[in-house]
Amino acid sequence: MKRPLRIAPSILSADFSRLGEEVKAVVDDGADWVHLDVMDGHFVPNITFGPPIISKLRRHTDAVFDCHLMIAPADPFLEDFAKAGCDRITVHEEAGPHLHRSLQTIRNLGKKSGVALNPATPVSMIEHVIDDVDLILIMTVNPGFGGQAFIPATLEKIRQANALIGDRPIELQVDGGIAPDTVGAVTEAGANVLVAGSAIFGKAEGGRYSAAIEALRAAEK
Repeated sequence: MKRPLRIAPSILSADFSRLGEEVKAVVDDGADWVHLDVMDGHFVPNITFGPPIISKLRRHTDAVFDCHLMIAPADPFLEDFAKAGCDRITVHEEAGPHLHRSLQTIRNLGKKSGVALNPATPVSMIEHVIDDVDLILIMTVNPGFGGQAFIPATLEKIRQANALIGDRPIELQVDGGIAPDTVGAVTEAGANVLVAGSAIFGKAEGGRYSAAIEALRAAEK
């Protein structure tokens, strides 16, 4: 089943001094989703933002807010992120002992559920929760910082995740080192949601992001 290509700029690379304007601009210039990288300084070695910031950003667009929780534990905060305006909430398989419960909680909150896998975590770890997810996120770098180089070995994991999805209506997302020179390989492997930070926010032309977003779309295979 061919899933539609979606571009999800990560605001981790945006100008935080004018974040609301950045979110509106990137959506106006062709982004499909807005990717929200939430980090806690514990599960990953960085700290970003939480529900209060997201709720303020929600006023600037009605685009899909795709929230990637790099926090542990995640369960105590799922309702807060749902109330802040996140449409999709992704938790890491590695972040807690009860993944099935976390995914069910997200769906019970009326949101789309996602599960993320770090580069060293095998796809087999999510086989038994596959019917409770709406999105699989394959990390193509080790999470925690933007601007890292793509890990080529993750291509096989994308293929494995794509095979696991089969004909289920599940999005297959990639995050890390995504740029025009890596898009072809990841989409050929089966990914359809591309998270890109510096490849979009670092490539503005005259304050516009249209060219950077179209460059990613044009590289699809």
